[in-house]
Amino acid sequence: RPLTDATNPKLNPSKNPSMEAESRKLLLLAPVLLCCFVAISDAQSQHIGVNYGEVADNLPPPDATARLLKSTAITKLRLYGVDAGLIRALAGTGVSLVLGVANGDIPAIAADPNAATGWLAANVLPFLPATTISVVAVGNEVLESGDAALAAALLPAMQNLRAAAGDGPAAGIKFSTVNTMAVLAQSDPPSAGAFRPEAAAQLQGILGFLSRTGAPFMVNPYPYFAYQSDPRPDTLAFCLFHPNAGRLDAGSKITYTNMFDAQVDAVKSALGRAGYGAVDIVVAETGWPTRGDPTEQGATVDNARAYVSNLVAHLRSGAGTPLMPGKPVDTYLFALYDEDLKPGPASERAFGLYHTDLTMAYDAGLTSSSPGSGGGSTATTPTTTPSKGSGWCVASAGATDAQLQTDLDYACSQVGVDCGAIQPGGACFQPNTVRAHAAYAMNQLYQAAGSHPWNCDFRQSATLTSTNPSKHAISPFNFNRSPLIFTFH
Repeated sequence: RPLTDATNPKLNPSKNPSMEAESRKLLLLAPVLLCCFVAISDAQSQHIGVNYGEVADNLPPPDATARLLKSTAITKLRLYGVDAGLIRALAGTGVSLVLGVANGDIPAIAADPNAATGWLAANVLPFLPATTISVVAVGNEVLESGDAALAAALLPAMQNLRAAAGDGPAAGIKFSTVNTMAVLAQSDPPSAGAFRPEAAAQLQGILGFLSRTGAPFMVNPYPYFAYQSDPRPDTLAFCLFHPNAGRLDAGSKITYTNMFDAQVDAVKSALGRAGYGAVDIVVAETGWPTRGDPTEQGATVDNARAYVSNLVAHLRSGAGTPLMPGKPVDTYLFALYDEDLKPGPASERAFGLYHTDLTMAYDAGLTSSSPGSGGGSTATTPTTTPSKGSGWCVASAGATDAQLQTDLDYACSQVGVDCGAIQPGGACFQPNTVRAHAAYAMNQLYQAAGSHPWNCDFRQSATLTSTNPSKHAISPFNFNRSPLIFTFH
């Protein structure tokens, strides 16, 4: 039946003053209603980097890697050493680099300022200013290596390199070092985070250097390894940013909903306890393997995709962590490619986002064409014909109010989801029903997480639609009672 009928006062606003008034209200509210289904901005892509490991005999040529990176939303690349061919291939692309000083070079650089000058002259200055080099990481996991002499040489090496940079072309480069989470004596709960006493002597000097020079503390948090030590289903959900009950930190009274935030905040607490709470944190490595040995629980493609794609959405949201709200940390995903020559368990050779034939290991939402990977674009209204994997996430017809209330509470607790609009007085508060509010929150979370189909499940109480729900709100004569249609009664 037509939506309008000149002979039917119930459908013709000119013959129904009450309906005409309500139609005017709806027209006035249309712009507000449209905002309720706007995609989340991903202006935080600048915080996303990737590690380039080279323990492999089948890596693509540098120009192919450069083209691959340019096709993604990745803006930062960490090298474990200095690869001149790749650095030159990335010149002018806008991808900033972290270069690495090999552990074996540290003693010589620490002992002789001329060695520091020579290292910079050979490994940094030839690439400036065509390539942006943000940080030189002096050594990798030195403080956890068990080599006391190497650990003692770390700070002098950093100091000599910084002095060698002087006021010249390398003056803007920061000098730091990379640590594992084992540098902490305690990380659970996050508020109790503290550094190991045996590393305190070196750390105090290093942290003082980082603070004076504005360099970051670099650390490698891996929720995957936390799950390995506690392989329970609720721990897996906590690690993958999946729905979970959360974990209360009794010290801070903060309930954490994911392991990444908990680990980063443990480092933040440790820095504060050491007297250097203002030093920035950079996540130098984090990732999840796509396969592993039979004893390595959770090493699957699905889990890797869930962890990385949800982490990417978390970073893009700009939410930060509970101890650093609104301040997402620069995070380098491990790694760009699988490394077939790495020793150890099978998982060590399976952290790649891409295979070395340049095909995806899984879609982490990082390609330039992926939903939400606009590389700093502002929020836009979804189109009516979404690309594969996008669309809108809506409450399913069979979901009960009890199910939807649980999903609503969960979605609103996640980073990147602002439920202020469905609070009393908010632009999307009406209609004040669980179904309408849940639909808003679920779609917000779906968009913030990268618009992947697996982000719209909610235990089967949600479903994807290719029809833009907000378009229904424009027509003053559409009184469809779909849960996403804003109607008047």
